[in-house]
Amino acid sequence: MIEIRNLSKRFDELIVLDRVTFEVPDAKLVVILGPSGTGKTVLLKSIIGLQPVDEGEVFIDGQSVQRADQGTIYEIRKKIGFVFQGAALFDSMNVRENIALPMVEHSSASPREVREQVVKILEIVGLPGKDNLYPRSLSGGMKRLVSIGRALSLDPKYLFYDEPTTGLDPVMKDRIVKLVSSLKKDYQKSGIVVTHDLETAQAIGDIIYMLKNGRIARLEKIGKEYYG
Repeated sequence: MIEIRNLSKRFDELIVLDRVTFEVPDAKLVVILGPSGTGKTVLLKSIIGLQPVDEGEVFIDGQSVQRADQGTIYEIRKKIGFVFQGAALFDSMNVRENIALPMVEHSSASPREVREQVVKILEIVGLPGKDNLYPRSLSGGMKRLVSIGRALSLDPKYLFYDEPTTGLDPVMKDRIVKLVSSLKKDYQKSGIVVTHDLETAQAIGDIIYMLKNGRIARLEKIGKEYYG
């Protein structure tokens, strides 16, 4: 379980997070819904310790991110796969190399094990046989799929998705939504999805929160009125 307790963060006079508190139960997807610019990405980065907070604490499987030493933080982060908005692939690496990078850098896997894991991941994300392609030859949606594949590289317990369906056509958007749902259902990958898309939130969220004006509130019903 991930526990977020009273996280607060401000930039000068702008309050981005105001005592944000919620939990991510195992095998559940928590959606943080809100318009662009409300601090959703800051929240994700704060949870994994990439963004220092002013107050509050995060516990990942009982370990405090704020009180952990650097070595422990690295181990905690291995439990989390991060899918960046815009994919953030390395243009000089092909699909296989992009997906394999976390294993090469942060595991003792042999070259054979790395190859086998990449093949398995490409099947999971629906891109078998695409391992030699480079990002420049991929559509935006395919880049997003490769980014999810890279996040799966170390077989993390949790997945964090930063706007996974933004800018995609309806067909690819549906494909990403089904993949995210499948990773939770079939592979028990719990985690957090931040999005401003109402349809995505409804389709994949077990628990949905609205982040607005620094405050977070659980939603039982979603409608456009929440954007007012």
